[in-house]
Amino acid sequence: MAINNSIIVPAYKEKNNIRPLVTRIFAGLGNEFSKDTEVIIVDDNSKDGSVEEVDALVKEGYNVRIVVRTTERGLSSAVIRGFQEAKGERLVCMDADLQHPPESVPDVLNALKEASFALGTRYAPGVEIDKEWGAFRRFTSWFARLLALPLTPASDPMSGFFGLQKTVFASINTNDLDVQGFKIALELLVKAKLPHGIKDVPFSFGLREEGESKLSNKVIVQYLLQLKELYIYKFGVGTLAAVALLLVLVVLFLFQYLVL
Repeated sequence: MAINNSIIVPAYKEKNNIRPLVTRIFAGLGNEFSKDTEVIIVDDNSKDGSVEEVDALVKEGYNVRIVVRTTERGLSSAVIRGFQEAKGERLVCMDADLQHPPESVPDVLNALKEASFALGTRYAPGVEIDKEWGAFRRFTSWFARLLALPLTPASDPMSGFFGLQKTVFASINTNDLDVQGFKIALELLVKAKLPHGIKDVPFSFGLREEGESKLSNKVIVQYLLQLKELYIYKFGVGTLAAVALLLVLVVLFLFQYLVL
């Protein structure tokens, strides 16, 4: 059977999350999607048993494969590599840490039947963020989203849970994408042409179950630099908006760095 849906999962040292992630994805897909969906793990040479875990799942009948990268690392470039490897016409990106609920994948796929881009959003009526998230983490997430809002009308441009039509991805010159940036959805939302618009897919964001968080000062710097480049890309290098943003980014980074 032809593959119509590809689920891309960037990963680094996520061996303990791979089995529950894959099994829950396929359990949630049901009869409508399970037979024509593949899962692609893009692993940055973890050497933690992830390859063996995927091999075991394949022997159990799951349509999952792993791409191990040895010459590059990074979340955004891993997502792009996964999209390039994908056989499906609908592409979904999600984290390996189970903060993005596998049971919501069918909602993203259904949204892509109508929209060019389906965005998992944490900012919708009735959606909750895990209560164990601290106040500062919530503020940081809110403020980072606020900084990105002038770039796109999307409700949650910071989301790492999203999908797009393969034709949309194929229309983008990947050389124009900032693969060092941490938020690949934001990059795509700003630079892709979306003839059928964006559709929100509400989901409740949980806590990481295994492994370590990707959030670090280095990641924060990458995001700030990505924002700067996207503002320049959209509004021009000489705009007041770009200059003002740079000042805000410096203040935000210093505040985050001192607190952490």
